[in-house]
Amino acid sequence: MPLRHSSIKNGIELGWWVEIRTALPNCTYYFGPFSSRQEADYAQVGYFEDLKQEGAHGITIQIKQCQPRELTSYIE
Repeated sequence: MPLRHSSIKNGIELGWWVEIRTALPNCTYYFGPFSSRQEADYAQVGYFEDLKQEGAHGITIQIKQCQPRELTSYIE
């Protein structure tokens, strides 16, 4: 997917990502990349609802431009 609105850092185009952290389970999830902040913001609602239905607690969400190394990380 081509990135229409992106930031360039060290020659790498960064897409917009939805970062969701949950306290239980203790995880960080990344969803994306999206071509705009607005697109990521719109999509985050569905991800939040899915995690809530799966029983996740302590959910926090950030929309950011980045290049995640892992899409899901569990902290034990």
